[in-house]
Amino acid sequence: MSYMIGLKCRECGRAYPKEVIFVCEYCFGSIEVDYDYDAIRRVLTKEAIARRPESLWRYRELLPIEGDPAVGLSSGFTPFFRSERLAERLGVEELYIKDDSVSHPTLSFKDRVVSIALTRAKEFGFDTVACASTGNLANSVAALSARAGFHRYIFIPSDLEMGKIIGSLIYRPTLVAVEGTYDDVNRLCAEIGSKYPWAFVNINIRPYYAEGSKTYGYEVLEQLGWRAPQHIVVPCAGGSLITKINKAIKEFKLLGLIDPDAHVKLYASQATGCAPIVNTIKERSDIVKPVKPNTIAKSLAIGNPADGYYATKTALESGGWGESVSDEEIIDAMRLLAETEGVFTETAGGVTLAVAKKLIEQGVIPRDESIVVCITGNGLKTQEPLLSRLGKPVRIKPTLASFESTLGEQLAGVPTKRRA
Repeated sequence: MSYMIGLKCRECGRAYPKEVIFVCEYCFGSIEVDYDYDAIRRVLTKEAIARRPESLWRYRELLPIEGDPAVGLSSGFTPFFRSERLAERLGVEELYIKDDSVSHPTLSFKDRVVSIALTRAKEFGFDTVACASTGNLANSVAALSARAGFHRYIFIPSDLEMGKIIGSLIYRPTLVAVEGTYDDVNRLCAEIGSKYPWAFVNINIRPYYAEGSKTYGYEVLEQLGWRAPQHIVVPCAGGSLITKINKAIKEFKLLGLIDPDAHVKLYASQATGCAPIVNTIKERSDIVKPVKPNTIAKSLAIGNPADGYYATKTALESGGWGESVSDEEIIDAMRLLAETEGVFTETAGGVTLAVAKKLIEQGVIPRDESIVVCITGNGLKTQEPLLSRLGKPVRIKPTLASFESTLGEQLAGVPTKRRA
């Protein structure tokens, strides 16, 4: 059973049927899904959720599909853990990591949104899917659409990291590398989508696609023991994730699944080389000024974010803020997360942790309150920035003498026999 009432404009509130509509024909505002929350409240309880398989579909009543899920049956419900060693390094009391770097099947949170989008595309009768992507979305669409039996066309900027290119090509889509930025790619896809009858997951079926990000927020609230943290630091590219985490919090409050008086501050994280949302937050403006990206954090390199206005509004209305960090700070944070918590994140995760660190040091985020850092992708996809910054393996000959002579200083004081 579907609890989706239809679609509505985020600006003027005009209602639309559950069709392929993504822009309001009256005010040109963006479109989102509307639900029958009264009916959902009667069936979606903590006990009902707990009995279900550990995937994003455990929150099915709050997702925009009408039949059974078509793909992504094992996606979602990724690790969430208290980060003791990293908290000590940052000087905070209560720090958590939500880790989508191990999301199934393509190691990023994009598996969530694509699972929803492709299921809905099946319901609409599309046989071909497509996307404009900075890499992670490309991987997810390529993998999940292969399993679902779609024809697929994937468009990326031509300068993406090799890990993300290979991570798409292995699934045999038509991968189109466009000479330009993501914003150039996106404009081209809008033109293609107006001519060809394809489901562009992040364009013409975006209202359904975007709802998948809510599951990231739902899981944080459930895995934290059905309570809300006081601060969540979120990476921002197009700006949708931070708005949907906020929607997830509001929905769980409305349904009585968490304390209705809980207050969560949300923080937008971007690289200094591409920070249109953060710049707008700092200016407290309603106008997001496009920028030309220049950063190693390519998965966040969207100079003209589709949900930039809403991301800005979400951060400020929550009482949160936004901050940007340099490429060097990004790399330092990637290394910090790895050496303290054993998590290898991509550059986007480096952005989020570096911003969290900066906001804590600035006193914007108090050291004695609960903090969640969102890690959304795997470091194996973005190895290039690290190649000259990690050093090299210690080379030795296959003898004990070579081992001890080469590592002599490190071995000083190390017991040579195990204690009884």
